[in-house]
Amino acid sequence: MTSSSTRQGKIDSLISRDDGRKYWEGVNADVNGMLGGYANVSRVDIQGSRNFLAKLGIGCKSNQRVAAHALEGGAGIGRVTEGLLLDGIAEEVDVIEPISKFTAALQGKPGVRSVFNMGLEDWQPEEGVKYDLIWIQWCVGHLTDEQLIHFLGRCKTALKEGGVIVVKENNSTTEADDFDEVDSSVTREDRSFRRLFGEAGLRLVRTEQQRGFTGIGLLPVRMYALKPAQ
Repeated sequence: MTSSSTRQGKIDSLISRDDGRKYWEGVNADVNGMLGGYANVSRVDIQGSRNFLAKLGIGCKSNQRVAAHALEGGAGIGRVTEGLLLDGIAEEVDVIEPISKFTAALQGKPGVRSVFNMGLEDWQPEEGVKYDLIWIQWCVGHLTDEQLIHFLGRCKTALKEGGVIVVKENNSTTEADDFDEVDSSVTREDRSFRRLFGEAGLRLVRTEQQRGFTGIGLLPVRMYALKPAQ
């Protein structure tokens, strides 16, 4: 019988940074490209994220707080940065995105502070820079388990006291993690995410599934709110 750790090691070995970058370099720098042809779900996605943050006390209503500084990992063209984070959630946003053609239009935009054109696996927090909110969506499938643990660990060190990390990702429906040859990424099951969060020294404070995606051929999408375990 193949152990889960052995199987995961085999999946991790299939992830190719070069193949993943090649795939995204060939994608159009628009919402349809970012969402794999499902541009129509963007509004529902953004609203679901806004509702989730509201339950964490983050937003622009009187009983909520606005994040002074936020970071988006895997920002693409800034769909979430502009449509969610800079729309009443955060005052300033830094973005991490390896494909420079995607971030070209973000350079110099009001509210966008720093643009890091690099992979999540290469990003290091800048000395003295702390974030109230770190948002990571539809991108960690390009990281191996080890890379994801280390990335989340670095995010943890960059959090302000009381800050939160949100990971929003597809969940596998096969009771195992699945490799996608098209973009060289892995779709993890819920149990895998929870295990990796724990190994990164994070505790799960809230989670829920994105609504409105059923019946249109998309995988289930789950949001995880994380804080340092200590």
